[in-house]
Amino acid sequence: MATVGETGERKLIEMISSVVKNRSGGITVGIGDDAAVLKHRGETAVCTDIVGAARHMPEGMSYEQFGWTSAAVCFSDLAAMGARPTGFLPSITVPDDMEVADLLDIVSGIDQCCEFADTSVVGGDTKPGELSVAGTAIGAMEGRKPMTRAGARPGDIVAVTGSLGSPAAGFMSLGTDIDADDERFSLYVPVPHVTDGVKMAETGIVTSCIDLSDGLATAADEICRASHVGMTVNWGFLPIGPNVEAICEALGKDVQDAVLRWGGEYELLFTFSRDDIDRLYRAGVQFSIIGVVDNRDRVYLQDGSGEEEMGHGVY
Repeated sequence: MATVGETGERKLIEMISSVVKNRSGGITVGIGDDAAVLKHRGETAVCTDIVGAARHMPEGMSYEQFGWTSAAVCFSDLAAMGARPTGFLPSITVPDDMEVADLLDIVSGIDQCCEFADTSVVGGDTKPGELSVAGTAIGAMEGRKPMTRAGARPGDIVAVTGSLGSPAAGFMSLGTDIDADDERFSLYVPVPHVTDGVKMAETGIVTSCIDLSDGLATAADEICRASHVGMTVNWGFLPIGPNVEAICEALGKDVQDAVLRWGGEYELLFTFSRDDIDRLYRAGVQFSIIGVVDNRDRVYLQDGSGEEEMGHGVY
């Protein structure tokens, strides 16, 4: 197949349009026109993020997985707000000598993530340059109150969805003969908690929320700064991925760095009143309680040896 430079922008747009699918009844005008037109009820949430091959395409990641990731990072931000995705617009810069097939693999990965989030690509752009995707995701609140980083109160429970540390362990295992297929897959194909975010927002009880794309330590600190509170997290309560500790031990890596300070997680960190815990269970949200909000001004980590400041992430 020809390269991107040989094909030209108009032909590329035609080829990209043939890859993506319109799977949403809320799209009045979709890809191919000057702008998309979407039907929304209530407030609209919009977010954007850039992924570049130099930083976000680790060894072993396919172009399809790179495309998936570029959409997932945006859908994860919508999930943290409790918004239901209604459209995605990727602006892709690609080298002229890149094979068109590789570009279409990126677009296919984007479209697959859109399908997972029950939405569609509704527009975008391509330009020559170093490989990157600047994605914009649009979501509908549908009457739900947005979950923000501000609102946590002393006495609230701190909780997190899913498990922690697997993407970091997968990254650390690259270039080794360590058996870490599941951990590497979690690094290559991050899963945004879109459904959980909507369910959590529908309960109306979440006092603050943020995704863990920059790691637990950074996310906890962001909530504390926005809410003007402190937080105490118990190491023994953290839902560490099943092989994370063994991989870190085999590689001589610090497991606390993997679990607390590394990026690439797309779980949701959130707070709520302990009196409302049954409402979250009834909503079908799977989560682990990891700590409590207090009236200090920073995040502390408790373990068997005492208590120390958690610090910031290294992502």
